[in-house]
Amino acid sequence: MNGTSEISINAKNRDYFSSVYDVVRLIPPGKVTSYGAIANFLGSAKSSRIVGWAMNASHKFHDVPAHRVVNRNGLLTGKMHFEYPSKMEELLKMEGIDVSENRIVDFENVFWDPSEALQKF
Repeated sequence: MNGTSEISINAKNRDYFSSVYDVVRLIPPGKVTSYGAIANFLGSAKSSRIVGWAMNASHKFHDVPAHRVVNRNGLLTGKMHFEYPSKMEELLKMEGIDVSENRIVDFENVFWDPSEALQKF
């Protein structure tokens, strides 16, 4: 994508988990974001825990790249919700993201902020 989204995301009119999944689907390969950044983009900055719950429930959908969502420090806090604990790290590494001791190396350079990258409608 070139910095804007053609998809309208309106958290007030849609199920919150679905809105979270819509944002996660837009994270480019080789990039990651945080629970808090998604919550902030959806207009509920203090709802990062709910975004985490949405991510934990997302594994039934094969088109939600949950491995691209980490905590605000780049930690792979959701790894236990994958089919096996190292799966999240494996998926990130396949996209060229370096991970060491369950933390994304050079987190600032691979961080994708939906509030900056997506145009809100």
